[in-house]
Amino acid sequence: MATITTEGFEPQGGSPAWRTAMELLSSMRFAIALLTIICIASVIGTVLQQHEPAVNYTNQFGPFWAEVFLTLKLNAVYSAWWFLIILAFLVVSTSLCIARNTPKIIADLKNYKENIREKSLQAFHHKAQGHLAGTPDAEAQRIGQMLAGGGWKVRLQERDAGADHKGWMVAAKAGGANRIGYIAAHSAIVLVCLGGLLDGDLIVRAQTWFGGKSVYTGGGLVSEVKPEHRLPENNPTFRGNLVVAEGSQSSTAILSQSDGVLLQELPFAIELKKFIVEYYSTGMPKLFASDIVIHDKATGEKEEARVEVNHPASFKGIQIYQSSFDDGGSRVKLRAVPMAAASKPFEIEGQIGGSSEITNGNEKLTLEYTGLRVINVENMTREGSGVDVRKVDLRQSLNDRLGAADKSVNKQELRNVGPSISYKLRDASGQAREFNNYMLPVDTGDGTPVFLLGVRDTPAEQFRYLRVPADEDGSMQGFMGMREALLDPAQRERAVHNYASKAVEPGRPELTEQLAISAARALNLFAGAEAIKGEQKGGLQAISDFMEEAVPEGEREKAAGVLLRILNGTLLELNTLSRQKQGKPPLAENEANGRWLNQAILALSDINFYPAPVAMELTDFTQVQASVFQVARTPGKTVVYLGCLLLILGVFAMLYVRERRLWVWLAPQGAGLAGTQAIMALSFNRKTLDADRELAQLRQKLLASP
Repeated sequence: MATITTEGFEPQGGSPAWRTAMELLSSMRFAIALLTIICIASVIGTVLQQHEPAVNYTNQFGPFWAEVFLTLKLNAVYSAWWFLIILAFLVVSTSLCIARNTPKIIADLKNYKENIREKSLQAFHHKAQGHLAGTPDAEAQRIGQMLAGGGWKVRLQERDAGADHKGWMVAAKAGGANRIGYIAAHSAIVLVCLGGLLDGDLIVRAQTWFGGKSVYTGGGLVSEVKPEHRLPENNPTFRGNLVVAEGSQSSTAILSQSDGVLLQELPFAIELKKFIVEYYSTGMPKLFASDIVIHDKATGEKEEARVEVNHPASFKGIQIYQSSFDDGGSRVKLRAVPMAAASKPFEIEGQIGGSSEITNGNEKLTLEYTGLRVINVENMTREGSGVDVRKVDLRQSLNDRLGAADKSVNKQELRNVGPSISYKLRDASGQAREFNNYMLPVDTGDGTPVFLLGVRDTPAEQFRYLRVPADEDGSMQGFMGMREALLDPAQRERAVHNYASKAVEPGRPELTEQLAISAARALNLFAGAEAIKGEQKGGLQAISDFMEEAVPEGEREKAAGVLLRILNGTLLELNTLSRQKQGKPPLAENEANGRWLNQAILALSDINFYPAPVAMELTDFTQVQASVFQVARTPGKTVVYLGCLLLILGVFAMLYVRERRLWVWLAPQGAGLAGTQAIMALSFNRKTLDADRELAQLRQKLLASP
């Protein structure tokens, strides 16, 4: 049998370096090395998120490794120049391997090897002998017909058997598809790689290298981008994203590159009539689809279509996929809630994706509207911190852990907590923080609804939330009125006076004055009106610093309890004054109002660390949906499909089809005896457990010998 070697093809002519290079390029070991590198690169491309902003890599891995990743193009592995070159070399190497071995395989498939010597059959591992009653020619015809009927390809050869006798060699073969599988599998690798090169960034990059196109790295409107950053409509292959808002249309796709973007002009425009989205109870999208109208630029014709996930539309050889959805420029109304003493409330309107200029005294800030989420489904389950062993239900505990695999011991309470607004506040130096505020108060489980005001310094961080309690009207006005009173020295003085008058029995003015001094000191510290250790901090941190500085360590615990009771009492009086100013009665003494007051005190303490002068409260919005389409012209898709089919057939043929060759030498009996002496040998391309059994079956069938 012809053997498939791992050595490459070495040309006869040319310099030694050329012959060595060609031998290496066409060798199987070189192809395997390239495959190994591609596999490693694919693992990197899977683990490392691709096409992320450079700042994300810096935040996650640090500036050194981020620079390494960007230099090696590991943030865009599949479009990196070195990956495309390796892929091209793999195509060339595998093609040379096929070209080198295919002629040998085809020649071997045509060769029955009927010229093998009869003595050589004795050297085979799988062999048998027998005596047949007929003449050699008759037995050769019989055996040949039986093998042909069993799917073997047979060739008969008459040759001299000595002493003027003629013998017959029956040569048969089966399972030649095993060798065809080698060609099919290796051709599949070439086709898949070619399809990947066609549908990858190679042609797009070729236009930037040789076609006068360049990557766009700036910002602004799409209509303002110059022609050198735009690819023509007849671009043979591309894959990009297209964002279309409801009621609008677009005909320019964005192709993300490792160092910027390119704009791809389409031969049609997509108009989004309506975007449809449905949600599961978990808040995950169950269905999102787009009703679109395709406007042909050449003819002006219109074609309506519906695009869903896994159900794309097609027009002029370009596939339109439903990729995702986004905000299409929703209008929002915001109310600025003062977080700093000098800030004032105001109202402002904006559009998602836009920005507004606001001022905080002499400081100018840019308010960037980044996102609006109408639905926010959160898990509001509160897990207990301990278990009462007297209340353990063993049967229920076992049932929770046995049965179906989808059972979960952790119960979930999923609840839609309403809309939220995301925005950034950017200062004059360009530094920005990101904020995420919920429109409606959220009950986090303790019975006190709170407004969640989130902030984070970088996208890599989680949001930290300030919890502002909602009053009986479901607004922040009760809390903000209390904070306004806390910042007013006159209101603080009145609250201290009212508290001291109520806390001390009449007729003891000296105790009243002493308590008033302590209460004023505590309230001023909490309000940030007095400096501790040279800093005006405010909140519970200021109380803590005061205790460390003014009270001996052994007496701090007792003094802290007294001081906090005084602080709670004065803050309650302060809240009463604030409610009187708003025309509301004082809070009734009950558990719910006690929880509200405790949460208000915590929020008044934490508000000192809020890193912005105002928090933007969402008061109203008009939602505009947008659909994100992926548009692709993929001529290599058919090539890849063909390669996958060949790969399946080739692997199946190589694994499950055994190549076998059979020889039967038929010669007359010597010494004047009648009949025929038969020698049979069987050869396999690989040893299996069925080899001996198949030899026994053929011996029984062909040689009629048990």
